[in-house]
Amino acid sequence: MSEAKPAGTMFGHPKGLFLLFTTELWERFSYYAMRAILVLYLVDKVQSEGGHGLGWTQADAISLYGTFTGLVYLTPLLGGWLADTYLGQRKAIYIGGFLMAAGQFLLGTPHAWVPGMELEMFYLGLGTLILGNGLFKPNISTMVGDLYQEGDHRRDGAFTIFYMGINVGAFLSGIVVGSVVAAYDGNFQAGFICAGIGMIVSLIIQFFFAQKLLGDIGTVPAAKLEQSKNEAKGEVRKEPLTQVERDRIKVIMVMGLFTIIFWAGFEQAGGLMNLFTNDFTDRMIGSWEVPTTWFQSLNAMFIVLFAPVIASIWVKLGKNEPNSPVKFALGLFFLAIGFLFMIGAVLEMGGDASVKSSMWWLVGAYFFHTMGELCLSPIGLSMVTKLAPLRIASLMMGAWFLFIAAANKIGGLVGSLIGHGGAVEEQLANAMAIFAGIAITAVISGIILYLMSDKLVDWMHGAESKHDSEEQALEEEIAVTAEHEAIKR
Repeated sequence: MSEAKPAGTMFGHPKGLFLLFTTELWERFSYYAMRAILVLYLVDKVQSEGGHGLGWTQADAISLYGTFTGLVYLTPLLGGWLADTYLGQRKAIYIGGFLMAAGQFLLGTPHAWVPGMELEMFYLGLGTLILGNGLFKPNISTMVGDLYQEGDHRRDGAFTIFYMGINVGAFLSGIVVGSVVAAYDGNFQAGFICAGIGMIVSLIIQFFFAQKLLGDIGTVPAAKLEQSKNEAKGEVRKEPLTQVERDRIKVIMVMGLFTIIFWAGFEQAGGLMNLFTNDFTDRMIGSWEVPTTWFQSLNAMFIVLFAPVIASIWVKLGKNEPNSPVKFALGLFFLAIGFLFMIGAVLEMGGDASVKSSMWWLVGAYFFHTMGELCLSPIGLSMVTKLAPLRIASLMMGAWFLFIAAANKIGGLVGSLIGHGGAVEEQLANAMAIFAGIAITAVISGIILYLMSDKLVDWMHGAESKHDSEEQALEEEIAVTAEHEAIKR
């Protein structure tokens, strides 16, 4: 932790928190704006056919989407290491933010400017975005924690405030970018430029106010700070893992496998479900058509509304509060219910491509998927922090990232099973099979995990303890949700 601390507070928190809140809001706006239109851009007709896209098949687009989101979760391991070892968090954020802005503008390069090189520009932009995200993503949330001394009770509330910024940015992104693309007659390049502008706003805010509001936080690599502490204390002898620690690591590994199943289904939101919204959903309200990307904002809106509610429910249950494996199982069951809504949407069409399904099926699906996320995601982060041996805590959190990266890639492969073109009826049949397959897999996995829960709790060796008070429990649950969102998003 940096020696020099910034002065001044706002609403009882350091002013630097609200700088990081605003910076992250615009960065997440930028990322989710791009994410909302990526698959739509890929499958849109090429320019010579009157479109603004690359003319890919749906299967190839969804597969690429899975690879991209998988790498988004993988590169923060490298970005966090570079910041801890060489750059410091502040410099890593500047470099990462610049690369992300550059990547958005490369994606937004008009095809007329680079005739014959559209694909090369696309890959260059996507690669630059992935690298920039790896540097930016893990470091800004770490700086939130560095604003507070160890044991400061305000830290939990700080992550809750920070998490609100994340979801406000995510919520606005789909609405704004959808409106911009519609205003420019379906030109997705305009949407990418809009996302790039959001990233530039984030960088400008950070550049002009960081030193004043953050002091020296994030300027010194963590490895140097840690080295100085170790030198002051003397060299710490490395101990082998105990049986209790090995059992707890086994719990993390087992739960990680079920995490893959959940996220592989959940991440259909930006791929297959996004395409289904665009092609097969009646989005008309009167004479106005709801932009496809607006549905991508539902998850963020539901999280903001229901995270405190779910946290309160756990508290009210008291001694009857489910353990972590059972909460994971509930998350998988909610995921399955969400896909039952998608099955209902396909059934409403009756195999007729001229019939559009109601948008309320999608609202229901996103609602239950979000409920599943709130049962599983923050619980997973909390579980890792409780079970991982302190001396390898970062390594185990890195392993947790790898599970999510694998889930995103697998999710892309599953979504790509919709097929390479073909008749619309065939695509609908494939979509039905995918939705049903994910739902069945989630239910079976949830049942298996529920049956394993007692054994997994035994392996935790008492790591899960009851809260001292309802108020403390509620604050901790919301804070864990916030901290997870800071990592996940």
